[in-house]
Amino acid sequence: MVSKNRIALLGGGSWGTALAKLLLNNVDQLNWFIRNEEDIRFIEKYKHNPKYLTSIELDTSKISFYGNIHKAIQSSDLIIIAIPAPFLEKSLKGSEGMFENKFIVSAVKGIVPGYNLTVAEFFNQIYKVPFSSIGIISGPSHAEEIALERLSYLTISSKNKKDARFIADHLSCYYVKAKVSTDIYGTEYAAVLKNIVAIAAGISHGLGYGDNFQAVLISNALQEIKRFLDKTYKSKRKINSSPYLGDLIVTAYSQFSRNRTFGTMIGKGYSAKSAQLEMNMVAEGYYAVNCIKEINEQYKVNMPIVNAVYHILHDKISPAIEIKLLEEKLK
Repeated sequence: MVSKNRIALLGGGSWGTALAKLLLNNVDQLNWFIRNEEDIRFIEKYKHNPKYLTSIELDTSKISFYGNIHKAIQSSDLIIIAIPAPFLEKSLKGSEGMFENKFIVSAVKGIVPGYNLTVAEFFNQIYKVPFSSIGIISGPSHAEEIALERLSYLTISSKNKKDARFIADHLSCYYVKAKVSTDIYGTEYAAVLKNIVAIAAGISHGLGYGDNFQAVLISNALQEIKRFLDKTYKSKRKINSSPYLGDLIVTAYSQFSRNRTFGTMIGKGYSAKSAQLEMNMVAEGYYAVNCIKEINEQYKVNMPIVNAVYHILHDKISPAIEIKLLEEKLK
């Protein structure tokens, strides 16, 4: 069972800030690691994150700030990870042996590059954390709407439903309802795949495709996700429920979706590098599509949308040509 003491949050981006807002509703003390010491000092003084979700007022009397990630880990029992997957390995460097008897909760929606592992798999294989001591936070939700206190839903997955419920209770409030699941694998991989689909949706939007095409794209994407999950880890999951279909829809359509925004820029002619620089945010799907493509070399699942995004981003195929080819593969 999860310890009820000492909760740490690692990461000071938009999702980390939104999670801090939720946790501070339900805990007396939060250990929060933020990499930039200047950001820590700003929050301590002004009670706002200077870079992300600046409208959120944070109760700093409940926060112990850490600029050293190792000290934050050592001072906590339950560790919530909100560091983008591409930076996770580097951020955790030197923390070997620190996760024994700790519960890890991933709020990351990406794959660790170089390993082709989700965050749960990464902690299990690299840091030897048992899957029974790992939880997953998934949507459908965007940090921006949590900041605005618009009604949102989270799904908390863990092998033990009591652990999932403990985490869910610490993230729930009048504008957030948190449900529980035991499908760690499915919810985590679905979150990775929907980011790739959102890039495809954005590219299509940037090219001038309308809602009719987007509807067909998303319905095909759901079947693509189902094929991948069924082939790699079959379960009795309901693919049309919120953590799968709901998360896919909100990420593919929302104005707050960074992956859709990134895709739209690609569709309008930006290079991947210039789009990332202008956004100043991480589009996890950019990295994830390469990892999924490599993983799928083993399973050979039919994934035309993933392949199209890969060809555009990594093979430098014209978005207009690649989406035109994709048209004929959709049903």
